[in-house]
Amino acid sequence: MSDKHDASGVPTTGHVWDDDLGDFTNQPPKWWMLGLTASAIWCVVYCLFYPSVPISNAHGFFKGIGGWTAINEMEADKSVVDDVRGKYETKLKDMTPAAILADSELTEYVTRSGKVLFGDNCAACHGTNGVGTVDKQGLFAPILRDDDWLYGGKIDDIHTSIVGGRQGVMTPHKGVLSDQQIDDVAQYVKAMSEEGKDKADADSAVAAGKKVFMESDCTACHGADAKGIQAMGSANLTDKVWRFDGSLEGIKKTVAYGVNAGPDARIAVMPSFKAAGKLSDAEIKKLAVYVYKFGGGQADAPLAK
Repeated sequence: MSDKHDASGVPTTGHVWDDDLGDFTNQPPKWWMLGLTASAIWCVVYCLFYPSVPISNAHGFFKGIGGWTAINEMEADKSVVDDVRGKYETKLKDMTPAAILADSELTEYVTRSGKVLFGDNCAACHGTNGVGTVDKQGLFAPILRDDDWLYGGKIDDIHTSIVGGRQGVMTPHKGVLSDQQIDDVAQYVKAMSEEGKDKADADSAVAAGKKVFMESDCTACHGADAKGIQAMGSANLTDKVWRFDGSLEGIKKTVAYGVNAGPDARIAVMPSFKAAGKLSDAEIKKLAVYVYKFGGGQADAPLAK
C-alpha cells in the first residue's frame, strides 16, 4: 500500500520524515536499468572467462574459459623482449669488452641493459650510478665516476676486477715502526696529498717522515714517486683522493694496522663475480662496459674480437 505526497501528489512508500519528506515510488530510468543489467551480465562473463574465483573442480580449480594467467602473459611479453635483444646478445657473447666499446650500437645496448645489472649487483656497495658509499672509515666502496683507479681504469682492467674481484693488501707497521715513526710518515703522506710531493719533499717540517717513507717498505708498494702501482692496487698518495679516512689520525691508523691484515685493519674487499656464479660471462662484460661509460674509464685501443 502506498500513499501520496501531500504537496505533489506523487505516490510514496508511506515513509515520511521531517514532516514532509517522503520516499517516492518512481522507477529508475530505463537506460539505468539496462546499464545495470548489462553490468551484471558483464561481471558473470568476466568471472567465467578469467579465473576470478578459485572454484575447486576435478582438475584442481576452475581456471577460466579463456585459460588466461598472469604468468603466461608475462612469458609472452618476455618473449617479445628476448626477440628484440636476441641479435645483440648473440653478437656480444663472443666479443671482448674492448670490442663491444668499438661498436657504437652494441655499446648503446649494453649501457642501457647494464643499468639493471649494476643496480642489482653493484649499487649496494658502490652507490647508485657509481657515486661510491662512505662509512666512518672513509669510502666503503670507491667512486666509479672519477678517473682515480687503484687497479687501472682501462676496459680490460675493469673487466678483470669484476671477474676476479679485488682484495687490498697493505702491511701493518705497528711493531715494525715506532709510534713516532708512524706519526712522522703520516705527516709526510698528508703533506704530499695537500701540497704535492715536490713541496712536501722540500718541507723541513716533514723531513723525518720522508726519511721513514724512503727507507721503509713504503716505496716498494707506492713507488718512489708515491703515485702508487696499479698492478698492486696501491694508492696514489700525492692526490687528494682517499680510499679511507684522510685525516692525520686516519692515516696513522692505516699505516699502523694496514689493510685486510687483522681485526683492526682497514677492510677493502671486492668479491669475484665469476666465482660467485651469479652472473654470466656476457653479463660481466655488460657491467664492465657500463662502469667504463660512467666517464672515468681510461682510454685504450680497442682489442680485436
